[in-house]
Amino acid sequence: MTKHIIIAGVPRAGKSTVSQMIAKMFSYQHISMDSIIAGFEKAFPQVGIDTGADGDVIENVQNISAKIAPFLRAMMDSGEYDECDYGMVIDVFQLLPEDYRMHIDPAVCEIYYFITSDVTAEERFELLKQYDTPKDYTYYKSDEENRKDCAEIVAISKWMKEQCQKYAVPCFETAKERNKVLADFVSCIKA
Repeated sequence: MTKHIIIAGVPRAGKSTVSQMIAKMFSYQHISMDSIIAGFEKAFPQVGIDTGADGDVIENVQNISAKIAPFLRAMMDSGEYDECDYGMVIDVFQLLPEDYRMHIDPAVCEIYYFITSDVTAEERFELLKQYDTPKDYTYYKSDEENRKDCAEIVAISKWMKEQCQKYAVPCFETAKERNKVLADFVSCIKA
């Protein structure tokens, strides 16, 4: 296994769950990029990261990905984990296959995408409700907001799936049999 693993893909597709499982199994450092991105967004608005920007959601993901990919490369190049027996497992929404290929050395870091493209927006909403807990940001949103977000998530999932095929990166569909897909994936990861 490489030194670092990125678990990428759409919100609520199982990225954090898988990342936490891998971190526990291999004593990796789990890093949630959602927290780091939120920090950049609030503390350094001049960077131009705005996760809630009005306009095309895919363009916004592209904008954030173009800024996050070099940042992730810098984290990996820092040498922080060179002397350790463990690495990082990073979960991130806004990292696209193109930017991964352009900025991150696959000899140092593997990437896997988790998406929910094989459903309608309404089916995605029902899945969201099934897995929603008070720990999740979606739990506190209205059904109307969540339905809108689910439509966007399905659209982004379909687009990410195309990008994964184009750039030959692994992609896992979690819209159906989510727990089985996640368990099967984790069982295939080797230290």
